[in-house]
Amino acid sequence: MSILYEEQSVFVFLILTVTIGGGAAWLTGRAMAIGWRPVSRLVFFMMVLGAVLRFFHFALFDGTLLSLHYYLVDTSVLMIMAGLGFRVTRTNQMVSKYSWLYERTGPFTWKERKA
Repeated sequence: MSILYEEQSVFVFLILTVTIGGGAAWLTGRAMAIGWRPVSRLVFFMMVLGAVLRFFHFALFDGTLLSLHYYLVDTSVLMIMAGLGFRVTRTNQMVSKYSWLYERTGPFTWKERKA
């Protein structure tokens, strides 16, 4: 499990990366979907947020600042959370704004409504 986190405690990874960073990523994905922005812009923002999160690990918990491995782990978690926030919001948009065209098939998907 130490492949995911470098600190002495998994709780630092769970609180800082998953909870705080993941929450910020979810809200960013949600904001991108509400503004009808493309996913490519979301990827750029998650790369920047990953660098900021790596700095927080360094400044607050004496983690490694310039570690490609842990940057990729943090950014992967952020991209997953941002993608989920984006997709849930986009699904809600499609089935509520275009209810005569689409129907919900799950929390992340929709399909064309049968005539």
